[in-house]
Amino acid sequence: MWKPDRFLEQLVADTQVIRDHSSGHHGSLEAKREQLRAKLRQTLGSYGDGAGDQPLLDPVVLESTDLGDVIRERVEYSTVDGLRVPAYVLLPKERGKLPLPAVLAWHGHGYGSRQVVGLLPDGSEDQGEPGIHRHFALELCRRGLVVIAPEIVGFGDRKLDWDIAQNPDTPNSCFPIAAALLMAGKTIAGLRAHEAIRAADYLAQRAEVDASRIGCMGLSGGGMVASLSAALDKRILATVICGYSNTYESSILARRHCLDNYIPGILLHAEMPELIGLIAPRALFIESGSHDPLFPVEATRTTIAKLEEIYTSLGAEGNIESDIFEGGHEISGRLAFDWLARKLADPNKN
Repeated sequence: MWKPDRFLEQLVADTQVIRDHSSGHHGSLEAKREQLRAKLRQTLGSYGDGAGDQPLLDPVVLESTDLGDVIRERVEYSTVDGLRVPAYVLLPKERGKLPLPAVLAWHGHGYGSRQVVGLLPDGSEDQGEPGIHRHFALELCRRGLVVIAPEIVGFGDRKLDWDIAQNPDTPNSCFPIAAALLMAGKTIAGLRAHEAIRAADYLAQRAEVDASRIGCMGLSGGGMVASLSAALDKRILATVICGYSNTYESSILARRHCLDNYIPGILLHAEMPELIGLIAPRALFIESGSHDPLFPVEATRTTIAKLEEIYTSLGAEGNIESDIFEGGHEISGRLAFDWLARKLADPNKN
């Protein structure tokens, strides 16, 4: 057996045996869930997660643009160890009663945060048909939500200088950043989740935002950021995951994916459905295209069924919904946009 295909298949199968053995240990359901949450934090790598370890956000508004029905700000703030994050903040022009619910909007692979707020890579207005991201941050803002769309590290304005110098057309710096972090015992998934939590910290400080009504939505790699940060940060009351919910075995390990998807040792503790299940009993919406080539729909259906079992076990079966739409690796939003706005409008009624 020269080629390692079967060896790797058996290796993944062995992790299932280890997980099954661990699940048989005594302890309450809630205790086991908290243990898994702790294991997730450990495998992602520490970024000074304690509140006292974080730098001041020190936010700055860089520009503000009136779009007619939406005010679009460009801001920046600090996250960890000298890193500053640029982000777009969208504010409904007709704001009604303040403060408003807010959403963290996470882009997937592409040219960064501009693609979710209606801009082209050079920052000019996108007058064409929306791409796979559907300008979803604008869609949510027009439903009365404050929306922040941070630039995820490795994309757009946050690519590495030396990476751009070697290849000015490089689409992202995910691989070299992820590789460097792995060498230091950390992960890019962990850094992105940490920065997502810091983005929630920033939203919570804004006068327009009701810090008790924060949600998130993300596509693909942004779905990973949404799922991990919502699993770790219980302030996030409602989560929409698009084009990502699946199993590692059927998606991430079944083809070449960006290195940002891999978390060392995670399969010893949980498969993807169990990690997403840490969001329960808070509201969760799974959206996926029926012809998504990266995250196969049958495994997505299996994952949804597993998540429904988790929610039922917690007496929260009414807090999970899903939409398998006719499409590919993209956002639909036909149900998800209104669902998220409704869940955050008054959490006590949903």
